[in-house]
Amino acid sequence: MTDHRSTPGGGEDVRHLSADELQAIEEKFDPELRFRVLAWPLTLVAAAVLFLLSCYHFYTAGFGIPQATVHRGFHLGVTLLLVFLSFAAFGRKDILPGPAAPFGLPLGDWVLAIAGLVAALYVPWIYSELAFRVGNPLPIDVIMGTILIIVLLEAVRRSMGWPLPVIAILFIAYAYFGKSMPGILVHPGASWSNIVNHLYLTSQGIYGTALGVIATYVFHFVLFGVMATRIGLGQLFIDVASALAGRYAGGPAKVSVLSSALLGSISGSSIANTVTTGALTIPAMIRIGYPRHFAAAVEAAASTGGQITPPVMGAVAFLMIEYLGVPLTTILTAALVPAFMHFFGVLVQVHLEARRLGLRGLSVEELPNAWKVLKAGWLSVVPLVILVGVLLSGRTPFAAAFWSISACIVVLAIQQLQAGGIAQAIRGTAHGLWEGFILGAKQSLSVTAAAALVGVVIGVVTLTGVGFKIAYMVAGVAQDWAAAAHGALSFLPFELMGVPTWTLLFTLILTAIVCILMGCGIPTTANYIIMVAVAAPILGLLGVQPLVAHFFVFYYGVLADVTPPVAMAAYAGAGIAGANAFKAGNTAFRLSMGKVLVPFVFAFQPALLLVTDGFTWSAFALAFGGAVLGIWALAAAVSNWLFAPLWWFERVVLVIAALLLVAPDMIATLIGIALMLPVIGRQLLMTRGAAAS
Repeated sequence: MTDHRSTPGGGEDVRHLSADELQAIEEKFDPELRFRVLAWPLTLVAAAVLFLLSCYHFYTAGFGIPQATVHRGFHLGVTLLLVFLSFAAFGRKDILPGPAAPFGLPLGDWVLAIAGLVAALYVPWIYSELAFRVGNPLPIDVIMGTILIIVLLEAVRRSMGWPLPVIAILFIAYAYFGKSMPGILVHPGASWSNIVNHLYLTSQGIYGTALGVIATYVFHFVLFGVMATRIGLGQLFIDVASALAGRYAGGPAKVSVLSSALLGSISGSSIANTVTTGALTIPAMIRIGYPRHFAAAVEAAASTGGQITPPVMGAVAFLMIEYLGVPLTTILTAALVPAFMHFFGVLVQVHLEARRLGLRGLSVEELPNAWKVLKAGWLSVVPLVILVGVLLSGRTPFAAAFWSISACIVVLAIQQLQAGGIAQAIRGTAHGLWEGFILGAKQSLSVTAAAALVGVVIGVVTLTGVGFKIAYMVAGVAQDWAAAAHGALSFLPFELMGVPTWTLLFTLILTAIVCILMGCGIPTTANYIIMVAVAAPILGLLGVQPLVAHFFVFYYGVLADVTPPVAMAAYAGAGIAGANAFKAGNTAFRLSMGKVLVPFVFAFQPALLLVTDGFTWSAFALAFGGAVLGIWALAAAVSNWLFAPLWWFERVVLVIAALLLVAPDMIATLIGIALMLPVIGRQLLMTRGAAAS
């Protein structure tokens, strides 16, 4: 795939992959983008429906959204129709017309597409009668609900793979076979009619909050991200990052971190970010001397940070405002410091690695000029400024999306006008609008289907109460471990931590493990929704504030993208770098240590999120300073470099110091600093000695 040669500078010269090769990598690791090619004229029909779906959402964002169930049902029905047009049953296949594929689509796909459309629209159609039907469904209601559940399972399997459908089937089985469950998990069970009634006819299931947020907010911001990229905002971010960070040691790696942070602010896909920025930064990192697996890992770790970066946060920000009932500004403010910590952790490690390997930065000739870049592309920033401005003004997120998308269209028209006059402006704007609206709708298909299927999981949780049962089970295990740990350390002349603190620590560890496991192969949005129902109540039992609990499960769900064995973002980066995928995944996890540590910091000291109850600046300063020093110490330990090579016992000391520093306690912080100082002192002496010689 890549042709590389050794160069005198010690690095490797790699060719940039073609657009087709990059697309192949993206499709390989992101099933949401494995769109099949349809036969003519079905291609035009599908494109027209996609375009009209985007037009519908653009219009409703600006001029009002219909009644919730009607809006959600229409969005889901059209989406299911398009899913079976866009995704083949087994991998990407180009379909030709024939007896088994009338009008260019297999007969089975036509049946599923039409059945999904009808079953999804059935609930809005009988909406006026629902008040008399909920709890006592008619046979036709049960039939339609059963059809929709089956079609959803297949739609998500095609567009995302098996993990989420398997989880949904297990939850449905749990609801049905409740009497046969062991121990605390036992419940009276529910008939199929009652299950369908709850999942299909109420707002607790398929037509619940998850689908509502996707149809009301997420679609619009996916569309904005596509349109913003079309007017050059993504390329501007990469050029600005290159101009600002490229000249320093290990420049391309620092460009990767900065550009991924900027691009991630408008995008919601770790894999897409990895491929978009990695196409430029990974070859540059390899060329100056970074190992291939490290280059892939840097891009993957930085790109997953986009999922936690305001204002979009992989669309989870809009789910949070619905679940927590707080303003969007509260969510965005709370996300600022943890996002900074993640990128700071990656940046420190790439800097230390560059120093350890003696790598250079990019020369002036290899870098764009920041002033020229901004002068040429400043217009593409205007929609983002409008988006943030409207959000901060307190208006609704979909109003912000409407005005920012409108600004993208205006900027596109101006760019086309500057390129070739009025005729060019009309043609170019129409073409850009057509392609942008089609791609925006396409990229929303899988997340909509997943959100509807997640509604099945949430419906079972509310029907059976299994979320609280799991919470009590985990809390019980954590309490047993806490008592054992406290007893094992009773020989100390002082109490290291009380039983409640040990209990919270073990609960956080168990919750983090569950979130990472659930995140394997499940997109961020779907994983967050499930974790809110299953894992967040665990933390709530111990008095953790809801905002803190939601951020904790969200961050560890995102971490799955760089956690082997299913580190999809890292594997995509490895595909570009020509590196060992598993090695790249392990390194990406190591580079994401900031994202691993920081959730524990704000769980014990919520002041780090800025907007939690009981916030004080003194508590924030202690947590922030300790986290920065702790991440730096841990980065040095794993990189085997601070200012010079480290002795093995110094690395051990730095790891212990890091753990003490991130504990938001003054005594622990002071002990951590005291442990670091001798290591820093010896390192500085070695550096001066080397300079003198």
